[in-house]
Order: sequence, then structure tokens, then C-alpha cells
Amino acid sequence: MSAGYIGRLAPSPTGALHLGNVRTFMVAWLRARSLGGRVILRIEDLDHPRDKPGAAAQAVEDLRWLGFDWDEECVQSGRLDLYRDAVRRLHEAGLAYPCVCSRRDVESAQSAPHAGEQLFYPGTCRGRFRTWTEAQAAKGSAPCWRFRVGDDAVVAFEDAFAGHYEADVARTLGDFPLARDEGGAGYTLAVVVDDLEMGVTEVVRGDDLLVATPAQILVARALGAKRELGYCHVPLVVGPDGLRLAKRHGDTRVAAYRGRGVSARRIVGFLAASCGWCEQGEEVSLADLVPRFALATIPRRPFAVAEPGAVTRIMV
Repeated sequence: MSAGYIGRLAPSPTGALHLGNVRTFMVAWLRARSLGGRVILRIEDLDHPRDKPGAAAQAVEDLRWLGFDWDEECVQSGRLDLYRDAVRRLHEAGLAYPCVCSRRDVESAQSAPHAGEQLFYPGTCRGRFRTWTEAQAAKGSAPCWRFRVGDDAVVAFEDAFAGHYEADVARTLGDFPLARDEGGAGYTLAVVVDDLEMGVTEVVRGDDLLVATPAQILVARALGAKRELGYCHVPLVVGPDGLRLAKRHGDTRVAAYRGRGVSARRIVGFLAASCGWCEQGEEVSLADLVPRFALATIPRRPFAVAEPGAVTRIMV
């Protein structure tokens, strides 16, 4: 890694920024800044049914208040032409096809459980339709675009934090969705197109997305990526039940702490201490942490909140 490093922060406006988001963004931002690299802010707002009005603006405000900065920013919903072009290229290359199978169809076709939340798709609609229009006419409603996975699609990579990871995509996932409508894009397609077009060199994010990475690598290769992206998946912040932070664990929104008069330095210090970059109770800025940053000090286990509401009591 060098000054050519380009990283990104990618908040989604499906909810308010909370401590779990911030801890992961801290790792991403510090990783880039400690290497003299650039940071891109990308609002990932393509999950329209779950997007909440005002959430994107609130996330940007919270990030700035906490001390984050970036060198470039964009919004995914303004980049739809890029995603359409990517699907067109994949379709012309025989690597994307329209599929009329519903989620229920896919679930009923499962012969055995598969890892994580991923559903295995056996390629039922492969070669069935030549065009989107033909598939739509057969279904009576919009189909989806799927990526055609090769029979030998074993993907292996070295994650900067998680280490060696390998998956046989053809047998664990099968042909996966790229877009739920003709002119749109799902997460897998959009993030790959964006990362390639923006020149991102490494993706730093929560380890809940480690399992999704092999599919993204296949899409990047199919789109002619000239280099492999680096990946760095770090542990999440979880509640006492071991699940990622949610409302049931108390209010851990950045906006709620701001409203109670908690300083940005206190929030940053609390999360930095969980990564081994400062002492418990120390109040620091993000800039203070740049020379202290090290991936190696981050515990391998998730950062667990001891009990519901504990974070609030520690910090106020």
C-alpha cells in the first residue's frame, strides 16, 4: 500500500448512523489516511423500499461532526447509467440473463442448507429467455438479471484482516442476482461498478460481508478489471446476544449522543479504545489516531456491548 491508496466510506440511508457503523468507518478512514491515501464518500441509496427520508443528509452531518473528511463524494442513485451499461456488457458476453424465478421458487428448490443468508440458485432460467422483454412477457411482471457463474468458479483471496478466504461460488451460491429491475442495480453489481470506476484499491467493511466478496470478485473480473481489489473485513459491534447493534440494544445512534451533549472526542475515544488505539476513557480526535492506527491491535472477536444501554451509561 502507498500514496496511491484509495478507500471509501459507504453509508446507506436505511437508518441512522450508529456506533457500529462508526467503528467500521473509523477503520476504513484511518487505514486510508495512515497510508497517505484518498477517501471517497459514497451514499449507497439503491435499497429504495428501506431508504428513510433525510437519513443520507443526517449521516453526512454526523460523519463531519465526528471529524471524518473525504476527497470526493457521490450518490449511487445518480449513477444508474453506469449500472445499465455494465448489465448490457455482461448480457452481450453471455454472463447475465433474465430470470423469472421468485424468492419462493428459489427457496423451494433448495436441496440442502447453504452458508449464511445466501440462497443457492441452480440456474433454472439459464438459456430460457433471449431478452428481458421476453422474460417479462412470460412472467407478467419484471424479472431480474442474474450473473451466470462458471462451473469452476472457485474464488480465493487474502483479506488484510480476516486472512485467507476461499469459496466455490458455483456450489455455494450459484447464479446470483445483479438487478431487480431492467434499469436498476443490486448491491453486488453497484458496488463493483463503483469501486472499479472510482479506482478504489481496498474495500474496508464489516466481516458480515466477507461471504459476499467472492461474487463481487467474479463480477469485477467479468467487467474486465485490470487489477484485483484488496479487501479488509473487520469484526462488528454487537449486542449482548451476539447480534449486530439494533434498537433492541438501546439507542446507539450518533444523533442521540449529540443530543445528550456527548462530545465527538468521547465517542471516538470510546470506539478507539475497543480497537487498542487509546486507553479506556481517553478522549481523542480522528486526527489524533492517524499515527496510532494499526490493524493488528483490533481484537479478532466482535466488540460486544455488555448489556442493553451500557454504552449510554459508559459515555454520559
